[in-house]
Amino acid sequence: MANMTMYIEMIRIRFLMMLAYRTNYYSGILIYSINIGAYYFLWQAIYGAQESIQGMNVAQMTTYVAIAWMARAFYFNNIDREIAQEIQDGKVAVEMIRPYNYLAVKTMQGLGEGIFRLLFFSVPGMFIIWLVFPITFSSNVAVWGLFLISIIFSFIVNTQLNLLTGIVTFFLLNNTGLIRAKRVVIDLFSGLLLPISFYPIWAQEVMMFLPFQAISYIPSMIFSEGFVGAEIYTALGIQLFWSLVLLVPIQLLWIVAKRQLIVQGG
Repeated sequence: MANMTMYIEMIRIRFLMMLAYRTNYYSGILIYSINIGAYYFLWQAIYGAQESIQGMNVAQMTTYVAIAWMARAFYFNNIDREIAQEIQDGKVAVEMIRPYNYLAVKTMQGLGEGIFRLLFFSVPGMFIIWLVFPITFSSNVAVWGLFLISIIFSFIVNTQLNLLTGIVTFFLLNNTGLIRAKRVVIDLFSGLLLPISFYPIWAQEVMMFLPFQAISYIPSMIFSEGFVGAEIYTALGIQLFWSLVLLVPIQLLWIVAKRQLIVQGG
């Protein structure tokens, strides 16, 4: 219980740290709104006179794009970059002798950041976008509940990938390039920029074996009601599967990394 209280405190501290610089996110809402607007007009042109493409009409696509970008504000975090910086500065050596699990602390800090972004970025951002663009919100309470579960899984999977990327710094010493490449891959293959169902069949089959779909595509399809009935529960099952599977390489890499820690600074 004491350990749990400590980790919850980590969430609170990170939330308060973000709150101190909340003004930065007001400009972020504007930037995301412009981004969504650009995608809206792009898809309007792509659809033209067509009522639907790949089973999604233009209203669903508009909702998909908006929720994909706003959900990103919740699951996105910089803990991979933080871990890399702490390794390079030598701070990680001090962190590892403290009476807590270093990776769990980083996860809780990421959660605190995500909760802040959700309350001060995603919610007001969605309201502003709803006033400007024809976004449809489901009246089905179950859809909202399933979407909430889904974005929690999104946070878990994205954070696990960030932890893996951060841990690799123990071996590479400088993995700035890997961090940048990972973000591009996630944006491209997670369904943020383009729904996975719009890719060629062979690409869809490949991506079904990768964890990226669990980050953006699944929650966005649930919210826009692109998934219905059993498809929703299958999709949640995929997210749960990757949430559990990714724990294995994280733990294995962490065990090896602790044995060959090289402090570059400090």
